[in-house]
Amino acid sequence: MPAQPPARPSTPKGDPMYRARSLFQLLILAALFAPCGLAANSAHPLAPLPPMGWNDWAHYQCDYTAQTILENADALVRSGLAARGYNTVTIDDCWMQKTRDSDGNLQADPQRFPNGMKPVVQAVHALGLKFGIYEDAGSETCGGFAGSGQPDGGGKAHFVEDAKLFASWGVDYLKLDGCNVYAAKGESQNAAYRTAYRAERAALNRVGRPIVFSESAPAYFQGAPDWYDVLSWVRHYGQLWREGDDIATFDPKHPDAPRFQSVMWNYNYNLPLGRFQAPGNWNDADFIIGGDSGLTLAETRSQLALWSMMSAPLILSSNLSQLGAAAIAVLGNRAVLSVDQDPLGRMATLLRRTSSLDVLLKQLHNGQDAVAVLNRSPSPLHIELSAADLGFSGSGCQFSTRDLWTGAQDTQASVLDADIAPHDTAIWKIRPAPTCGAPARMGAITRIASGLHRDAESYTLCLSSTGNAEACSGSSSESWTVTLDGALQSSARCLTAANGKVTMQACTGKAEQRWRYDLVGNLISRSDRQCLTGTREGLSVQACGHNLNSQIWSLPTAWLHP
Repeated sequence: MPAQPPARPSTPKGDPMYRARSLFQLLILAALFAPCGLAANSAHPLAPLPPMGWNDWAHYQCDYTAQTILENADALVRSGLAARGYNTVTIDDCWMQKTRDSDGNLQADPQRFPNGMKPVVQAVHALGLKFGIYEDAGSETCGGFAGSGQPDGGGKAHFVEDAKLFASWGVDYLKLDGCNVYAAKGESQNAAYRTAYRAERAALNRVGRPIVFSESAPAYFQGAPDWYDVLSWVRHYGQLWREGDDIATFDPKHPDAPRFQSVMWNYNYNLPLGRFQAPGNWNDADFIIGGDSGLTLAETRSQLALWSMMSAPLILSSNLSQLGAAAIAVLGNRAVLSVDQDPLGRMATLLRRTSSLDVLLKQLHNGQDAVAVLNRSPSPLHIELSAADLGFSGSGCQFSTRDLWTGAQDTQASVLDADIAPHDTAIWKIRPAPTCGAPARMGAITRIASGLHRDAESYTLCLSSTGNAEACSGSSSESWTVTLDGALQSSARCLTAANGKVTMQACTGKAEQRWRYDLVGNLISRSDRQCLTGTREGLSVQACGHNLNSQIWSLPTAWLHP
């Protein structure tokens, strides 16, 4: 976009010209930044919105029975959370026996499910809920129970038989884990996982029942170059996927053990992956543990707000009968849930990051935006955000605002301001006035510090117009605008690649200042087709390697206002 974005046209949304203009803008961005993962929308109609529900794992692990499942299903309804969209009850690992019956079928553990699985499914359905189940793409589940995949050394897989069994029970949702996947001699792990998950997709296609497919494959490659390859192919088979570490589970021996650091870690690894997501294909940052032991109410607000800003699946995993009224009010907040369930399905853009806060902006489908500010520090902070901080440059820009926690509204705000408690997150919906103009596609450009890094505070580096990728400080040098012709602007200058070097120069529109962005995350110079590379020595352009960590960048999410 130009440095001074044009004012929003006043064409009403019902007008055909409105739709034509919006489509034209989308086609421009698709051409400049393709592939961006958005084409998967029509191929996966099963989950047009991020799935919501409950799963036993993060609270109970294997310590559950049929009664546990049904008590939580009932609590989901009685609490009113089911009516807010949490409508799928999923059983995780340990439900089956370690061996199959004489016909090769899975067998439910008779101690946990004395009447088998089908009556449990029927009871869940009778509550007006959907039912989900767990299996594994390997020969054994992570808990050592019977899996669907090939045995070690090769042999018969059971994807088709198991899919038929699940369909006969009335299963609506399948979580397929990735432990113990067999790779034949000479076969890569990436190829073995793809073969297994493709086989599950084919099996589900055969059973004649719509079953939402949750894939765990990417989580087994986090930190390795193949992570990005797996993230590129899972969207062809399932509707959502886990791409990183499990969230911290409840420990009954230490029930008050803090778990917020785990929430922050999952948020940090999920946020840069917006390019892989679109309606029907969802990045899954793992369970919502807000309201359970180990998280304060402020931390519960943060998890729900951040997951909603990322359009992540909202799958509760706690003892629902023990949730307090305050936690239920947070988790059932309709205004925040509407941000998660927005049909546009965009992940938020990281506008700014400092050692204590993140500022996020997310485009919504109805001309509004959601803004969230996370206070990750142990101290309270006061935040003020101007229109320019949010990417609006129109003269006298004002917007109507609604605080999604309190409901407080302001019809003529020029600044968003809030006092934010430690580990809390403020969240608003805003509707900019026509005088604000269209927002710049603005925010931080980041890369992962190390593929094997597991520290949330230093996981992400920010591209700086000073010539480095460094620890994020929130300075103006880390604020970038991506223009429609592929330029990267910061501080009124453009990132320029020439003779292997990268410099900031006055913006001229020449080829050396134009970049192409691909699905993996490479920024490729249009002048020499080399990749922007960030190392300790600084920035350069080098031959594009295969998923090199130093060459993979996350750009501000592409949002378009009419």
